[in-house]
Amino acid sequence: MANPETDGVLMIQLAQWGAMSGIQDATAAIFADDFDSESADPRDESVRKVLMWGETIGTMTKNELISQELILDWLWIAGLWARVGRAAQTAREATGVPQLYENFEALANAQAG
Repeated sequence: MANPETDGVLMIQLAQWGAMSGIQDATAAIFADDFDSESADPRDESVRKVLMWGETIGTMTKNELISQELILDWLWIAGLWARVGRAAQTAREATGVPQLYENFEALANAQAG
């Protein structure tokens, strides 16, 4: 369950993991002027990184391991999903697994709603 005493520590650890995995470069790529969210390929390295990052954070908030309110105050999840959501749908169709990235999508919907 989310705990204010540990949420800050987890947030810093998520930021460190993101930095080590190159999430800054990945987000820069998906927000670039020449990125086409409608034809984004789920196998593209930047798209994959953002999908995994969002799904991990979505899973943590769904299971109340970190405060959803804190995450949504920190990150623009809905904006990330808007850029890579179509790629997630493509991956779902290709694999026949509708649950792929569902926690990322749910978190984005919570922020957008």
